[in-house]
Amino acid sequence: MHLIDELGPPFGIFINLAKCELFSHNELSSTFPMMVKNSQVPHFEILGAPIGLVHVAQTTPLHLAFGSLESIDSDVRMCFSNCVATDISDVAWKQAPLGLSYDGLGLRSISHHSCAAYIASLSFSGLGSADNPHLVRLSASPIPQRILSQRLDNHSFGLVIAAATDADKARLPSTSAPHAASWLSVVPSVGFGLHLDPNELQIAVKWWLGLDTFRGSSCALCSDVALDPLGHHAATYRRGGDVIIRHNRLRDVFLSFCHQAHIAARLEAGSGLTPGLDHTRPADVLVRDWAQGKPAAFDITVTSPLTPAILAEASRRVGAAAEAAENRKHTANDPKCAELGWRCVPLAVETYCNWGEEARRTFTLLATRLAFGSSSFCKARVFSDMFGRLNITLVRA
Repeated sequence: MHLIDELGPPFGIFINLAKCELFSHNELSSTFPMMVKNSQVPHFEILGAPIGLVHVAQTTPLHLAFGSLESIDSDVRMCFSNCVATDISDVAWKQAPLGLSYDGLGLRSISHHSCAAYIASLSFSGLGSADNPHLVRLSASPIPQRILSQRLDNHSFGLVIAAATDADKARLPSTSAPHAASWLSVVPSVGFGLHLDPNELQIAVKWWLGLDTFRGSSCALCSDVALDPLGHHAATYRRGGDVIIRHNRLRDVFLSFCHQAHIAARLEAGSGLTPGLDHTRPADVLVRDWAQGKPAAFDITVTSPLTPAILAEASRRVGAAAEAAENRKHTANDPKCAELGWRCVPLAVETYCNWGEEARRTFTLLATRLAFGSSSFCKARVFSDMFGRLNITLVRA
């Protein structure tokens, strides 16, 4: 113990006496610090509990453990397949282990990231940094595993995009947009409606990974139309009321944010306020005093990057579908809003949870006001929670 205490720190090894337990059949326990717990167990196993995979990854060169780690990854894939009740294709499994910011599910591949853990551990301990080519090329100073894993994810995401179909090239940039995957990290709460039941989760995960969610089924409302594997038809078809229900749920969540921020707002405004027979309502939510004393008419719209008219542009540029939807709303609503003295603010979101720029600016202002009214001023946390609630509402609908 004294040797570890004396020689360990330079190599990143420290003794936590509060977690130490002494097993001894003689009186040697009196020579150990009082903080060490004495066990009365007559027999014991050293490292009887499973050794953490993180510890193995940090301390074992990849070539010595790759086979075992790859086997663990295979077991995780099989378990995940059982959870979502479908076989996970090789293409989808390349996406699933990526982090949430890279459109994945965060199911880290231990065989893929163990090299990052090992190199980071070496860099912090100082062992071999002078003659280890990996460390020399990476950095002269210690480098966190998070940075190395991020580089691996970035490279893997590039490979996924390069091998993707045209539809997937439009889908993947949307799912990897900032905060798009926030629905996956929401703390489940039935009371607040922040949950998915097992069936909803299975469908949502398969849809997120681009797996076939319908397996050749036809649309119940137009039987001559086969449902596409990525669910574009089901997410955008306007008959049957599902699109309206989804719209109204998102509208109500946004209205609740306004009320929580003590902003006076009301629903569905604009009908009958101008001369003639114009009964259009450019405001899903109308805020009378939004910016510089001018009312704002917020109009929520959901669009799909898989729509044929925008598919090519959406595959080249993140947010192209949301931007096009914002422009359509401005074209339709700006004249009447100008006549009423309102400012038109489209809140456009793609079906894969990527919100448009005008929506993000709106949420930033709301988050600031909400954070001021909370017990702990943390705008970033409020901002993230807002996206989580909106996006899980979108996914459930």
